[in-house]
Amino acid sequence: MLNGLFDIYNRLEYLTENGDILPNLKRLVPWEDFRGELEVIYDHERKSNAGRRPFDVVMMFKILILQSLYNLSDDEMEYQIMDRLSFMRFLGLDLDSRVPDAKTIWLFRSKLEEHKLTRKLFDKFNAFLAESGFVARKGQIVDATIVRVPTQRNTREENEAIKAGNPPVENWSDAKKCQKDTDARWTQKRGKNYFGYKNHIEVDVQHKIIRDYKITNAAVHDSKVFEDILDEKNTSRDVYADSAYRSAEHEADLKQRKFRPHLQRKGCKGHQLTSREKRGNLTRARIRSRIEHVFGAIHQRAGDVILRTIGISMAEVKLGLRNIAYNMDRFCTLMLQNA
Repeated sequence: MLNGLFDIYNRLEYLTENGDILPNLKRLVPWEDFRGELEVIYDHERKSNAGRRPFDVVMMFKILILQSLYNLSDDEMEYQIMDRLSFMRFLGLDLDSRVPDAKTIWLFRSKLEEHKLTRKLFDKFNAFLAESGFVARKGQIVDATIVRVPTQRNTREENEAIKAGNPPVENWSDAKKCQKDTDARWTQKRGKNYFGYKNHIEVDVQHKIIRDYKITNAAVHDSKVFEDILDEKNTSRDVYADSAYRSAEHEADLKQRKFRPHLQRKGCKGHQLTSREKRGNLTRARIRSRIEHVFGAIHQRAGDVILRTIGISMAEVKLGLRNIAYNMDRFCTLMLQNA
């Protein structure tokens, strides 16, 4: 059965009318602005004109953003581009277009790590947000989320060596080295153990846009990177965070930097919170909870995220891309709300 001339067009129109976010993402984000940073990836002389030309760098970047939004593996990404009309439309591909395979996607992401481009791309888009009128306003909120990686099956001696910063790689085969993440660490939260990394983020109160972030192993306490990611450009000096960030030292440092700390209090045995302190917690929580909306939005679209990369350098790329993807999605939402 032959398809009619407008069959694909009608199908795409149906997808748009029923909530496909990608047309707005394609239309509103200035994708070409990233080309200057991305072209360094292919910035080398071709030895000859033989062979296929590399895929367009902006299209490859868009693939990584799609992958981050929907938490797809490289193999799943290749398949979904081939299968989904909405993905093809977003990437500017036709049914007969050449599609990057899983290895090509993996190599391109590795090039981002090699050239340390993820942070530059994040800063580039945030500069665009500020130019578009979405400057950081009404204070900032800091929090962190745990991102798991596959659990490592090591001997007790191997674990002790890894914790000491001396992984016994000389005793491992090349295949084993490729499978061992010696940068990730264990942590405990609400009585449960987790193995992986932390994505520490800082968002502004008004727009709920991620203004800064830092990636660490999961064992690093949230308070250790607190002051590293505070935004000096926010129009308000108010800083909100949960009780994990509260200490006399932090409050003194914040006040010295002319910030106004709004940190949750936590009671303990022998020192229960007073009614006034509980009311203060409730007032602060109404604002601080906005950062939970950010984590919720990421997990709602991507599901229960587990990193499949090895090492903190690649974790920084994957989580940095996820933060960029969230900001792009959030920007489109804000633009449509203000339309």
